[in-house]
Amino acid sequence: MSQKFKDGGPASGINRLRFHNQKSEIGNRKSEILPFVLVNMAMSADGKIASANRAITSFGSPHDHEHLLELRATANAVMAGARTVDSAKINMGPGPKKFRRKRLKHGLAEYNLRVIVSRSGSVNPNAEIFKHKFTGANKTLTRPDGHPVPSDGRGAGSEGPKSPIIILTTQRAGESRLKRLRVLADEVKICGRKEINFRAAFRWLRKKWGVQRLLSEGGGELNDALFRANLVNELHLTICPKILGGRNAPTIADGTSFPPLTNAASFSLKIRRRVGDEMFLVFSNDGRNAALRRPRTARRSVSLPTSDATADTSGRNTLR
Repeated sequence: MSQKFKDGGPASGINRLRFHNQKSEIGNRKSEILPFVLVNMAMSADGKIASANRAITSFGSPHDHEHLLELRATANAVMAGARTVDSAKINMGPGPKKFRRKRLKHGLAEYNLRVIVSRSGSVNPNAEIFKHKFTGANKTLTRPDGHPVPSDGRGAGSEGPKSPIIILTTQRAGESRLKRLRVLADEVKICGRKEINFRAAFRWLRKKWGVQRLLSEGGGELNDALFRANLVNELHLTICPKILGGRNAPTIADGTSFPPLTNAASFSLKIRRRVGDEMFLVFSNDGRNAALRRPRTARRSVSLPTSDATADTSGRNTLR
């Protein structure tokens, strides 16, 4: 079943926006199909996503949290780095029933896949995510060729995890850690020797699990790797009226810098919206990044909190 996101009227103060899916052409290689990748982050007014000691990791408003769940409701899979999963009490699931109903209405499985990224395989087995299995009758996802695949790899209608956990790691993890990870996760995928090959990992997610839209929720090192691999199609950024400070506090993209400036990942501001004292921004890959080419794809919808909306292009809340 193809995934269709239709326009709807305002619901709970939310307006619909249209987006594109992704199909990438890389250099002179044969065209390949990758998931459409969204990064969603909230940051303080001084650009921090957490305090230096990681004691403060969540400071957005209820509107920001609603926006996070709205985005999850449009994605086949939600992804986060191991440190983000360890430091915050998050289960990476779809949230309350109303958001699960939206997923089903959009042609998605009721529960999303959950993807954890760790190069070294050092995932805390006591993290909150592993306490939420969401077991029950299995739903189906959609392969790129349109054929359904089981969301847990077993069979439609079978009993099993509705929201499988997948861990992407490397050979650095070693056999002992890999063994422990396979107890925690529904599947462990090795995606490189020392560093994760995200392009290969995303091809695998698309082919095996039918992932067409992938939402990444940080942290900064994971975002940095995705920006470097030129795999981010959209950046959703909430600016919160807080000053966290801290020389070592994480930002939305930690890691190695992009010298010179001409090599920096380039995005265009498409939508800005103010709700109370927060700003909700949507940036789109503007096509100048060498590895990514704008595709011809079906439209998708997502939503931002409603208030003081301004579209920077045609006056409509549309991304092209």
